[in-house]
Amino acid sequence: MLFGLKTNQPTKLFLLIACTAFLNACKEKSASTYRSFVSPMMGLNIASGKPFDVQLLFGKEKKVDSVVYFLDSTRIAARTDTTAIKMETTGLKLGNHLLTAKIYGEGAADELTSNVNILAGQAPVDYTYKIVKTLPHDTASYVEGLEYHDGFFYESAGDYGHSSLRRVVPATGEIVQKVDLPQQFFGEGMTVVGDKIIQLTYREKTGFVYDKNSFKKLSEFTYNEGTQEGWGLNFDGEKILKTDGSNSIFFLDKDTYKVIGAIEVFDDKGAISQLNELEYIDGKIYANVYTTNNILIINPATGAVEGKINLLGLLPNNYFKTEDERANNVLNGIAYDKVAKKLYVTGKKWPHIFEIKISKS
Repeated sequence: MLFGLKTNQPTKLFLLIACTAFLNACKEKSASTYRSFVSPMMGLNIASGKPFDVQLLFGKEKKVDSVVYFLDSTRIAARTDTTAIKMETTGLKLGNHLLTAKIYGEGAADELTSNVNILAGQAPVDYTYKIVKTLPHDTASYVEGLEYHDGFFYESAGDYGHSSLRRVVPATGEIVQKVDLPQQFFGEGMTVVGDKIIQLTYREKTGFVYDKNSFKKLSEFTYNEGTQEGWGLNFDGEKILKTDGSNSIFFLDKDTYKVIGAIEVFDDKGAISQLNELEYIDGKIYANVYTTNNILIINPATGAVEGKINLLGLLPNNYFKTEDERANNVLNGIAYDKVAKKLYVTGKKWPHIFEIKISKS
C-alpha cells in the first residue's frame, strides 16, 4: 500500500524513484544556497590564549565578493575570497563574545552570527591554610562585610531587624561602636574609603555613607544600573569593587558610587557565580563564593581565577546543630591587615575570626 492506494510493483518502484529524486533536488538546492558558521559552533568554550578557526559554509549559487568579520563591534578581518581565518584570543576580555560575518556579493549582503566564551587560560592554583590565631567573634553577627583598619575590625552584620555597622576590638571581640539599620534594611557589604564607610543593603537598592570616626550617617545613595542586589564591597585604593551574586565584579566611582566598569569571573571550566564578600590584597581580588568553603584569588584586570583557597574544616562541621543552620551560616568575611600582612577570615554567626596563612597545596 502506498499513499493509501493499491499499486502494482512497477508503479511502486516508479513512485519511489520519483520521490527520491525530488528530495535530492530539494537537498541540492538547499545546500547551494544555505550559509552558516562551520566554526566556531555556537557557544564554544575557548581557553584564553588559544586561537580558533573561523570558517563559513557558503552556498554554491550565490557569488561571494568579500567577507568582513567582526568580534563584538570591532572589525577584525576582511577577505575577498571564502578562505577561513584564525582568530587569536590573547588579550580578549573573558566571557561571551559575538562573532559576525558580513558576506557581500551580487549587490546584496548577508549577515551570519555565532558566539564564543573565553575562559581562563590556566587552571587555578590550589591553596590550603594554617590557622595562626583564633579570635573571638559575636555569634549574633550575620557577617556580610569585614575589614581591618587602624587596629580594629569594621563589620557589617545582616538580616532584617538585626542589621548593623560595628567597630570591634580584635583581641576581645568587644563592640566599641555600633549603629543599627532600620528594620526594613538588610545590611550587606561595606568598605572604608578615606574617612568614610560605605555600606550596601541587600535588595533595597540603597547604600549608606557614614563618617568613619563618629559612625554618623552622612548620606544615602541608590544603585540599580546593572546590579540587582547588594552583596560584597571593597576599595582597591582607586575604585570600589562590588558584587551582586553573579559572576561579575562591578567597579564603582569612589565619590559618586556609579558603575564605571566591570569584569566577569571565569576559571578554566566556566563562569563562577555567587561571588560575595571581597578583599583587595597585593594587587589581587579575594572573593568568597557563597555557600562554599572557597575563596578565589582573581586577576582584577581580566577576571581570571588564578587561585582557589579551600577552607574546608576551618570551623568544625558539628558546630551548628541543624542542617538549616549549616546551610545559612556559611563562610563569609575576609579582612587584611596591610601593615602586618595578616589575613583574617570568618563566617556568618561564627564564634571565631581566624588569622590564617595560606600555602600552595
